[in-house]
Amino acid sequence: MTAKEAVEKIVGALEMVDGVRPALPVAWDTLAVELGPNVVEIRLIATRLPIPPLLDRAAQAVRPALAGTEWANARLRLVVTDLDGAAFARATSQ
Repeated sequence: MTAKEAVEKIVGALEMVDGVRPALPVAWDTLAVELGPNVVEIRLIATRLPIPPLLDRAAQAVRPALAGTEWANARLRLVVTDLDGAAFARATSQ
């Protein structure tokens, strides 16, 4: 599996997790996902609170997408780079 295919699988897996989405690239040549030999870093925007359970669900969704790839044993680093304002509205209405 190529790096591009792995990134596509990761992004696809994250689409199934309600409450997070991949962060938009800061520059045209960067992605929300960086595949390193020991660490896979995924930058996220949280659209719900609380954040820790969201990150747990995101990790559970991504891990199978990496199975059988050269990144299968890499540590996942999930970084929330932004919080959607709607998350506060949802949190206060519950």
